[in-house]
Amino acid sequence: MAAALGRVFSALDGDDDGKISAAELRLCMKAALGEELSAEDADDLVASADADGDGLLSLEEFLSLARLETEEEAERCRGLREAFRMYEMQGQGCITPLSLKRMLGKLGSHQDIDECQAMICRFDLNGDGVLSFEEFKVMMDA
Repeated sequence: MAAALGRVFSALDGDDDGKISAAELRLCMKAALGEELSAEDADDLVASADADGDGLLSLEEFLSLARLETEEEAERCRGLREAFRMYEMQGQGCITPLSLKRMLGKLGSHQDIDECQAMICRFDLNGDGVLSFEEFKVMMDA
């Protein structure tokens, strides 16, 4: 993983000075992902891992930031997995309209089965009538 991140670092380091500036980060985000990163967000991201306070990310700082992001994503995934287990029915590995109805009822939101089917249908990417964990993650990000 470190080798791959080293290649990403090199790609982000547009002026080849061994450091990534907030401007380089913004430029690469736009070019690679087509996403705008505000100057403020780029500055905040760099500052969050800038251990030496020079306003730039060295390779070591970049790797530290990547590890932190990976750990945060893993923690988020664990939380989503726990939430998913609350909604799934008896370890079936999916959320059915009936299991959704039961959990919503426990939470005080009483929906009929047709409403639960409609809620699931909105995020049921493969059309099988239930939500897998991956589909649940998409729903939670919406």
